[in-house]
Amino acid sequence: MIPTVGDDGLNSGLRSSTTEVAESFRFPPRISSSTLSVNKCFKNSNNSRSISTYTQKDILHKKDKMVAEGYLPPWFSVAPMMDWTDHHYRTLARLISKHAWLYTEMLAAETIVYQKDNLDRFLAFSPEQHPIVLQIGGNNLENIAKATELANPYGYDEINFNCGCPSPKVAGHGCFGVSLMLDPKFVGEAMSVIAANTDVPVSVKCRIGVDNRDSYNELCDFIYKVSSLSPTKHFIIHSRKALLNGISPAENRSIPPLKYEYYYALLRDFPDLTFTLNGGITTVDEVNTARREGAHSVMLGRAAYHNPWYTLGHVDTEIYGAPSSGLTRRQVLEQYQVYGDAILGRYGNNKPTVRDLMKPLLHFFHTEPGNGPFKRKADTAFQHCTTVKSFLDETLVAIPDYVLDSTVKEPPSGREHLFADVHNLLPPPYDAREPVVLYA
Repeated sequence: MIPTVGDDGLNSGLRSSTTEVAESFRFPPRISSSTLSVNKCFKNSNNSRSISTYTQKDILHKKDKMVAEGYLPPWFSVAPMMDWTDHHYRTLARLISKHAWLYTEMLAAETIVYQKDNLDRFLAFSPEQHPIVLQIGGNNLENIAKATELANPYGYDEINFNCGCPSPKVAGHGCFGVSLMLDPKFVGEAMSVIAANTDVPVSVKCRIGVDNRDSYNELCDFIYKVSSLSPTKHFIIHSRKALLNGISPAENRSIPPLKYEYYYALLRDFPDLTFTLNGGITTVDEVNTARREGAHSVMLGRAAYHNPWYTLGHVDTEIYGAPSSGLTRRQVLEQYQVYGDAILGRYGNNKPTVRDLMKPLLHFFHTEPGNGPFKRKADTAFQHCTTVKSFLDETLVAIPDYVLDSTVKEPPSGREHLFADVHNLLPPPYDAREPVVLYA
């Protein structure tokens, strides 16, 4: 049996005021314990509501309060990843880190519009997942507007527009994702439409270029036009360009070279905007290195998914300066078990299944003794286990007790050369700002 965690553990949510968030977003100091102690603390009750998902009815009563309250700034966020950052992964992530900002998978605007009678399946989330950002993709302004309007009652903390996905299904035949970087006027219009249909901030996630449209000035043209034509003040920059000549999404994460100097040049040339750095960063130590070099905030993707314990487990202490929760893997699993068995089969046709719910846990013991046997037992357990509890009872015997009962170890060190000399590599300042009709 996995022991129970008390209320004063992971379920406490710490927030600062909206004013504090705005003032401290850029070049933030580490938060001291005294700063954290004066923030308002929200605790969840032990009844079944604490593990249920938000529905429209729930949120309509709570949205005003949730939106009005400010969270700690998004100095660290987990990237939106298709088929990965679903409700189950985000639940696990929030059990490990209270302060990391979480993103949904990209949801196509058309999906939201066409599923308007089944929205909870796509948009509902547990209240513990705040702060959380919804990412929308699309190329039809009417559908983008409708999708945002339908999502607004759910109380997301920000709406993000996808201009960075290089998948052929999205950027090719879908004609959205990163291909939209070639049409900044449309992106500006889309961001204005999104902002008009929500009461939370809006942002854009993009690459630094597309194919041979990859000069620093072309990136700046995109940023300048979108921010001038819309209220967009936050851009998440994946510091690689995208190649749309047939290479896979995985190759698009490794073949185009990283150009962190483009990101840091944007900080210089657009001091009134906020930028989040994404791409190639794999440890919390590297996150802090990027921030020491001046990065406003940093987003990690696959490192946070493939090694959640040692990545997310250090976010609150090493980035936000919060006291350690002292949680063990066994305690996290106990809470995840309660969540999993409560939501199992909720959406009909046995969805979500045990396999769906256990998918994020397959990386929970990354590099630890017993990880291989655990995964082999998982393959067998998927064939017959009908509850999360029975799955964990059958598979966790492969993991030594000292692994299950130890708190997170010291954070792994990062690569010291990652941002070496980056400020000496900056491209010339951007000065080719074309006249545009400014957003009113």
